[in-house]
Amino acid sequence: MRYVTTRASLSNGPAPERPVSVSLKTAMLDGLAPDGGLYVPESIEPWSAAELGRLPDRTLTEIAYRALRPYTRPELDATTFEAVAVEALNFPIPLVEVEPGIYALELFHGPTLAFKDVGARTMARLMASLDTGDQPLTVLAATSGDTGSAVAHAFHGVPHTRVVVLYPDGRVSPTQEAQLTMFNSEDGNVRAYAVDGSFDDCHRLTKEAFANVDVRRDVRLTSANSVNIGRLLPQMVYYFHAVAQAARLRPGAQVHVCTPSGNFGNLTAGLIAKRAGLPIERFVAATNANDVVPGYLDSGVFSPRASVQTIANAMDVGNPSNFERMRWLYHDSLDGVRADIAGCRYTDEDVTATIRYVYEERGYLLDPHSAIAYMGLTDHLGVSPRPRHAATIKPAAAGASTRDRIGIFLATAHPAKFSEVVEPVLGRPIDVPPALAEVVSRPRHVLKINASFEAVRRTLQV
Repeated sequence: MRYVTTRASLSNGPAPERPVSVSLKTAMLDGLAPDGGLYVPESIEPWSAAELGRLPDRTLTEIAYRALRPYTRPELDATTFEAVAVEALNFPIPLVEVEPGIYALELFHGPTLAFKDVGARTMARLMASLDTGDQPLTVLAATSGDTGSAVAHAFHGVPHTRVVVLYPDGRVSPTQEAQLTMFNSEDGNVRAYAVDGSFDDCHRLTKEAFANVDVRRDVRLTSANSVNIGRLLPQMVYYFHAVAQAARLRPGAQVHVCTPSGNFGNLTAGLIAKRAGLPIERFVAATNANDVVPGYLDSGVFSPRASVQTIANAMDVGNPSNFERMRWLYHDSLDGVRADIAGCRYTDEDVTATIRYVYEERGYLLDPHSAIAYMGLTDHLGVSPRPRHAATIKPAAAGASTRDRIGIFLATAHPAKFSEVVEPVLGRPIDVPPALAEVVSRPRHVLKINASFEAVRRTLQV
């Protein structure tokens, strides 16, 4: 398997006969392609009908091995890659029924209680297996919430690596900040910095660092956001795992999936899985007020803008990086994107009302991001009795009957990570997992910098 840049096929000018391709190691360690594009696999290996038929009989790590093995050949031998999958994915990802026909794929049972543990832990172990350089590797990541803590935890203590995380000061939850800063110390290999700005500022600063010749000469720099192909591809695994579990519950049922979306890496991984043959009938891209992709689906025009702060802060992204990969995947065809994806957006008022409704009526507790996914799925399937805010746009309902379909929404974070939102809605404290309670109780060492490139340069060249 080789990797090419999205810009090779999206350029308006004359394209080369064959795009320059690189190895997985190069794609992961470089993060961004030299032309500023994102790396994508040169091809997507399809699953056979027989393999898909055996999905319900496979474990999570067996599915991970089959889903990702094509993208690691020939750089990692089978035994090494199997060890990567087993060590990275050592926690459950269950499908839990919330109401008849509607299931939550719980992605919050990893060490930082968020879906990004899957990609970050796999990426860290892939990098450790592939990178044999003598100079330490610096992992630079911008985060709107959960990416940074997952990356920090995944790389903490990994030899010959250091991690620099940029997060928007005052725009992550207190719990997220506790997880981000838990490793800040003089002798540790992980540092998280509170930037005086938005997530878009953090993302801009990381792009400037990757584009700066002087920084790249002095520092071996790589990314850990979903712009890094090594972070994105592992997220395919839980879509395959979700369909496997759904097939056990209701063989032959049509599967619809709703993904709460910010930088759109999560959804892009699902779309790559579908391109490999995974039988998902339709995806729903559900956003908060940062709705540039639903806007694109409505109008055909992609209009990035400054992000808006919401209570679903991990999705506060005004210019999602992975939209470029979506364009590449569909050859810039709006009709192709619309055929596979419905879009919707929700307000903070929608989110709090839904958290309350689902808990009181279904006995299931949602975090703000998972609440948006629940709304997107039930609106898409036309099965939601809850009151909706007038500003919500409802996508077209699916054609299959409720007996012939199963709906899955991605529950991307444990509600205890957003207790400052959830507890006022419920009017009572919620249970906090012991590991999270221990992190939150620690003294917090917050490092603050301004939103300038020079400030970031200083953190990288220490």
